[in-house]
Amino acid sequence: QGGLRVHGRLEGTFRVAAATSLAAGTPADAVLVTVKTWDLGTAVAQIAAAVPPRTPILLLQNGLRILDGARAALAAAGWSDPDGSLVRGINSVPATAVGPGEVRVPGEGEVVLPAPEGPAAAAIRRFDTLLRGAGLSVRTAVDFPREVWRKVLVNAAINPVTALHDIPNGRLLEEPYRREAVRLLREAAAVARALGVAISAAEAEADLERVVRATADNRSSMLQDIDRHRPTEVDAISGALLRLGRERHLAMPGTEEAVAQLRTRAAEVWSPKPEPS
Repeated sequence: QGGLRVHGRLEGTFRVAAATSLAAGTPADAVLVTVKTWDLGTAVAQIAAAVPPRTPILLLQNGLRILDGARAALAAAGWSDPDGSLVRGINSVPATAVGPGEVRVPGEGEVVLPAPEGPAAAAIRRFDTLLRGAGLSVRTAVDFPREVWRKVLVNAAINPVTALHDIPNGRLLEEPYRREAVRLLREAAAVARALGVAISAAEAEADLERVVRATADNRSSMLQDIDRHRPTEVDAISGALLRLGRERHLAMPGTEEAVAQLRTRAAEVWSPKPEPS
């Protein structure tokens, strides 16, 4: 009711028209989907039933194979050309939920978009213009799948360690947390290389240190999920990597242990969302 209050690198109160559902025929120039990965299918299905087909849709989720589930949801709703609407982006702008309607932005980041080509070229250009107009740093990448993997590797290192130890990102510069994070990072990088993604361990470790320093005061998204007694994205990130590694007979003892611990931890704190009254 009082608007969204933002502190930190961005300051201000922003009024938004909030709604819990969308009616069919809702006009929309573009849609940004920022729900957690485990809610993506439901969210896209609701969007598909409400907005006109071919409306540009930007997905900003973590993890792998994000486009597949969204594409299936649009096709099931009768959209004839999901690939012309769907754009996947990579967000590294840190944000911490302080309380209801209040967010802290403790550091800087960017949104990475694919190069504007293929069926979604017009949609990509649309989001590039919108995001830059909102003051965000935007970068386009010709080899976008590689950028996805770079983000996945960093997430696979930062999220589990911070969530299990209840620490902000910056503590990963200290031992023993750094050692744990680098172990997970190297296991994930081995999966990427087995799939033909050219990312060296040195490059992945440089990415990790850069992100940790840029977001030192931030509590990772997985840690915030545990703080708020919500499901985590462990299956979309570390769990997905573990499955891919097993398919290629890669030993991933650190990731396997982290996934097991995170699932146990999440089960201890998770409380289901209340049913609508």
